[in-house]
Amino acid sequence: MAIREQIQSVLGTLPGAEKKVAHAFLANYPSIGLSTIAELAALAGTSAPTVLRFVARLGFESYPEFQRVLRGDVQAQLMSPLERARSTGPAPANPALKASFADIAANLDATLKAVPESEFEAACELLSDQKSACFFLGGRFTDAIAGYMAAHLRIIRPNVRHFDGQTSTWRDQLLDVRPGDVAVLFDIRRYQSDLIRLGELLVERKARILLITDPWLSPIARSARVVLPCVVDANRTWDSSVALLALAEALIDRVSRAQSDNARARMQTLEDIHWNNLPGR
Repeated sequence: MAIREQIQSVLGTLPGAEKKVAHAFLANYPSIGLSTIAELAALAGTSAPTVLRFVARLGFESYPEFQRVLRGDVQAQLMSPLERARSTGPAPANPALKASFADIAANLDATLKAVPESEFEAACELLSDQKSACFFLGGRFTDAIAGYMAAHLRIIRPNVRHFDGQTSTWRDQLLDVRPGDVAVLFDIRRYQSDLIRLGELLVERKARILLITDPWLSPIARSARVVLPCVVDANRTWDSSVALLALAEALIDRVSRAQSDNARARMQTLEDIHWNNLPGR
């Protein structure tokens, strides 16, 4: 796991002082982790020994080792598809289909381990809150998953919308966002500046953000209410979106079950609408 993902996985078990270090690191990633021990301790309001205990708890023997791995995380986060294509190495011995499916299976397993059950449940609570509208949007490749998720939840619950059109129209659609509304954003490396800016505007309008991202975390994570990291690196040119889609489907299923009575009533109404509009009726 990336360092940021490691910290999130143990956050709930850390002693108070070390938890302060974790929060300071996550809020100022990655720059503060590449600074000195004294600077990280000062930002967290703790001591240098506390920082060292925190680093040791993550499995590092020294602060320089921690920083070396962190620099590797940052480099991986910034790699373009072209750079990944150059670094993938020779083709595996397994047939391409078998190797590809094996990588995807590994990503699904790693994502399951990376997403705390408590965060998943918190996400489902946000999506099930019918007093609030729910808005969806993703990036260049992930918006298709955002639209897929919105299309399903629109049947299950009211007031579900997918931001559409060009970037310039997104701000127009912010007019309908009210305090307490939920915004589900998909953003994976290399993070989109326009999507990050939209996240900032949503926070200004007091929306609650559910972020579905990668292990390195989009900058939107700083202001998100719930963050669900998915493993997307499949040791090939392009990142894999399978874990993102699997998580989206798990959320859809969980919310459908939680809203079973309302969902069934809405689905029946939709069936009636379809049936009454069949040719010849």
